[in-house]
Amino acid sequence: MSAPDQTTGTDAPAGIGFKADEDLIAQVDFAKSGDGLVAAVVQDATDGTVLTVAYMDAEALRRTVETGRSWFFSRSRQEYWQTGETSGDRQYVRAVRMDCDGDALVVLVDQHGKGACHTGERSCFFRTIGQGPGVPRPE
Repeated sequence: MSAPDQTTGTDAPAGIGFKADEDLIAQVDFAKSGDGLVAAVVQDATDGTVLTVAYMDAEALRRTVETGRSWFFSRSRQEYWQTGETSGDRQYVRAVRMDCDGDALVVLVDQHGKGACHTGERSCFFRTIGQGPGVPRPE
């Protein structure tokens, strides 16, 4: 099933829901932050680029699993949003990973369209504050 893409007028593929480990979902600590939300780092599944950071509650995670598309909760608007519904730049989910403390997620996606940032950039992290030489890992 395809939905019309609002930016191009063409049909966009529907997401593909996936089976999730309910025991792990139950371990996501939505209460820890006090607002029922966990940070969700969205990363390109192909090249590892961090595209954005957004927030999920239990409902946004459920919608993501069921639809195979990324869903988040807007702290400023106090509503759910699905990436690409306005821009057409959709995210199709390959995997959702949880950190060791259960209070953060990584969402691996196939990014369709120009990018993930509302500014039109591919990644929300397109500005570099500074750079250093780093220290190579010992061999």
